Amino acid sequence: MATTGSLLGHWARYRPHKTALICGGRRISHPEHHQRVQRCASALAGIGLGRGDAVAIFMANRVELLELYRACALLGIVAVPVSPLLQAAGLAVVLRDSGAAAVFTQASLQPVADALRASCPDLPVRQWVTVDTASHAYAGYETLLAAASDLAPDVEADEVDPETPFNIMYSSGTTGAPKGIVLTHRIRMAYALQLAAAFGIGPESVVMHAGSLVFNGAFTTLMPAWQQGCVYLLESGFDATGFIDTVRRESVTHVMMVPSQIAAVLAAPGCCAEALASLKMLCSVGAPLPQQHRQRLQELLPGAVYELYGLTEGFATVLDGADSAAHPGSVGIPLPYHGLRILHEDGSEADTGEVGEIVGRGPLLMPGYHRQPQLTAAAIVDGWLHTGDLGFVDGDGFLHLVDRRKDLIISGGVNVYPRDIEEVAARHPAVREVAVFGVPDPRWGECPVAAVVLKADVVVDSAELQDWINANVSARFQRLRDVQILHDLPRNVAGKTLKRELREAYLAALD
Repeated sequence: MATTGSLLGHWARYRPHKTALICGGRRISHPEHHQRVQRCASALAGIGLGRGDAVAIFMANRVELLELYRACALLGIVAVPVSPLLQAAGLAVVLRDSGAAAVFTQASLQPVADALRASCPDLPVRQWVTVDTASHAYAGYETLLAAASDLAPDVEADEVDPETPFNIMYSSGTTGAPKGIVLTHRIRMAYALQLAAAFGIGPESVVMHAGSLVFNGAFTTLMPAWQQGCVYLLESGFDATGFIDTVRRESVTHVMMVPSQIAAVLAAPGCCAEALASLKMLCSVGAPLPQQHRQRLQELLPGAVYELYGLTEGFATVLDGADSAAHPGSVGIPLPYHGLRILHEDGSEADTGEVGEIVGRGPLLMPGYHRQPQLTAAAIVDGWLHTGDLGFVDGDGFLHLVDRRKDLIISGGVNVYPRDIEEVAARHPAVREVAVFGVPDPRWGECPVAAVVLKADVVVDSAELQDWINANVSARFQRLRDVQILHDLPRNVAGKTLKRELREAYLAALD
């Protein structure tokens, strides 16, 4: 059967005059994109890469990254996206675990790769390629493509087994060493089919992505765009003012954002209903969206505010724009063909409204962690993915995310959910972003501390902010021990706040 690698050829044939990709000031048609991808696939085969080999892609957003994704899909090569934020030690972990036979990178990241190559000469990598100027240490991407054929040799996309890995996605490592999550062509096809339907992405849509393409959240709109043959607009990076300008200029219809990006857009001077009027879907992903921000978005974009809760390992719920206003605080319902359960620690089913672990299953479920059968067995039990997240289901069946289990603070024997405190803090008129984490306390075991980013041109001191939050939380055990005012919060490439780093930095400052 045809798989993800066949989609571009399909649209090159049936929509030859339509734009496939906008990136870096370039507008690329389906046939133009297809020709480049075919040539890229031929180049990959020419350096000895074939079905089942892994290729690490260590670069920022650019056209070549998408060409490599598609060429790998065409050949049945496993694409391994690598965060451009990794240093040599982190890159070494990914390359060793994935067994990558080749690495594609760019000039700005070559110092990291050079440091790794000098310290780890025994890596399995056979070929290092740069998309910038070639050197004795790096083959040139354009040189390889120039020498290649326009047709990938002896390869038909429909020969790729749907159970062939499409990606190994390395977890963002917010709680420790990253794990390789294997996602097959069949799973990526399920992304395309299910999320195109859930988000209303069609052939005339304009899908924009301004975050990193190497984290899995990007694929929630990338795969539907590939399937529907619509315009995919890739930004090199995120800038709130530039984002608003692009949405207006290009009549963007669909966009996926993390909460920190949403906060920045809402605080930008040009943010108004008129500027964002073309959007039919603005979906928050990656972390809980504060209710204060959700309400503001609903005022600007009634019926177009979505929220996705999910794990790369393979479970998702979506709060549809039509349901958003009626179900405040919810992260929606499972996608079709998915199952959802809430379990107590003893494995029994929680009643409606009771908090427990969120457990799910469905067609997005990974076959497992790469080379880690014990971790796989712990995560997937009897076909159900144990998320490690805490939530409850309301009377209408909508899921409410209470918090990440790993972020839970136990103070005086009481469970304190950081998100409850974050929702209160986000209501303060000076606060743009907030993250609450627990620190050791000799009396209570743990106490909450808040790290806060203020809105531009706002002055408030930490003591005043702490007093306001403590006066507005619903229980004494939620009162903050301290408030830190920071210029920004530490994040991974997916935009998720690294609470572990906040906690470690806070404790180090006390020593």
